[in-house]
Amino acid sequence: MKTSIYKKLIILTLAALTFTIAKGQQNDSLMNYLEIATKNNPTVLQKLAEYEASLQKVPQVGSLPDPELSTGIFLSPMELVGGKQVADIRLMQMFPWFGQLKSAKDEMSLMAKAKLETLRDAKLQVFYDVQRTYFELQKIDQSIRIAEENLEILRTVERLSLVKFKSAANSSVGSSAVTMSAGSSPSATQPSGMGGMTGNSTPNSGQANSAAGNNSTPMASSGGSGLADLYRVQIEISDLENNISLLKNQHQTITARFNSYLNRKMQSPVQLAEKISADSLNLSMQAVSDSILSRNPMLGMLQYEQQSLDARKEMVTKMGYPMVGLGINYSLIKTDPAAMAPEMNGKDMVMPMVTVTLPIYRKKYKAMQEEVKLQKTATEQGYQATANALQTEYYEALQLYNDARRRMKLYADQTDLANKSLNILMKSFSASGSGLTDLLRIQQQTLDYELRSIEAITDNNTAVVWMKRLMAHSQIQ
Repeated sequence: MKTSIYKKLIILTLAALTFTIAKGQQNDSLMNYLEIATKNNPTVLQKLAEYEASLQKVPQVGSLPDPELSTGIFLSPMELVGGKQVADIRLMQMFPWFGQLKSAKDEMSLMAKAKLETLRDAKLQVFYDVQRTYFELQKIDQSIRIAEENLEILRTVERLSLVKFKSAANSSVGSSAVTMSAGSSPSATQPSGMGGMTGNSTPNSGQANSAAGNNSTPMASSGGSGLADLYRVQIEISDLENNISLLKNQHQTITARFNSYLNRKMQSPVQLAEKISADSLNLSMQAVSDSILSRNPMLGMLQYEQQSLDARKEMVTKMGYPMVGLGINYSLIKTDPAAMAPEMNGKDMVMPMVTVTLPIYRKKYKAMQEEVKLQKTATEQGYQATANALQTEYYEALQLYNDARRRMKLYADQTDLANKSLNILMKSFSASGSGLTDLLRIQQQTLDYELRSIEAITDNNTAVVWMKRLMAHSQIQ
């Protein structure tokens, strides 16, 4: 019985651990955050609703006009040859010119496709914002870690400086005691009497005082120098602690921005990878440039708008043609005993009807055609302007990418050299207590190079996702 209970406990524990690990890996995955943004981001949901609404316009414009039913009742029946007319009922259906409804449906379908492209663009923008903000959080997180490691180094230097200062103070006290003992010995051994009061005692006393003065000066300066070194290290520690506090404040702000893209609570924690690694594009620059012009959703949207304007132009042209109406007129006739034509007495009348509109006022139709022509010209210019802007963005992203790759290599080498120099100076300072100025300078350079290296990796990753955003490449479709 106990064995069975133990087995169940072990299984439940393993299951809980597996769930925890899987959940942690899921939370650590940037892909998971992108999926959350796709489902919850308000901008994406807005564009999705607009696209679905545009689809509802297709059946609206592709349907025939509503039929017209009119009814007239005679309060006093009208006398006819074959009876008395009581009521008149008319039903009419208008039909646009051939192909007009199809052109209208084509226009709305193409406009819906343009809305779909805006939805794709919104998703790509959210993907870019989420990834860029995620990289910023990684940069700040790594910067805090590096600053804290350097803070530990400075605290070690502070402890060494304190030991140096105490050693200098103790040696100064010991030297002063020795000097006082050496200065009193001549007076104790000097013989008494008139010979002891001769002028020879004056030079000896002056030499002793001079020696004591010469010995006390370097000791005091050594103690003052040690105290100054300690103050300098404490100043560096305070500055670094202030920078860490600033970074933590920035981390909170960027975390709130990141959560806003996911449409969740601003203070929700964000799981980050322990290390930040550099991404690569794995594509030729020419392929990226070509993909921007062929796949970017903003250009696709403008192309669909141009096609919809072509369909609208055809529809407007056909609107200038007559509309045909087919209908029927039904007259309700009541029997009249005094009717002159008994065979027709009380027989209802049915009359087919045809109606044709006469579009003779051509000015409005010409204005509609000119409007479509100007809108198409504007769309063509907008396409060219958007293509130029995308090309400009591409070169900006390419510059950021190349610059980041160059800085990554530079700062990696500089950080390696600075760390080697720092280790050498730390050993020298621990052994002799000298070279604090060089040690602090190299330590500051090491911190600066490490932070710049993290910044270069962040810029590299941002440039990669920037170019993927331009070429409409995303992991989630």
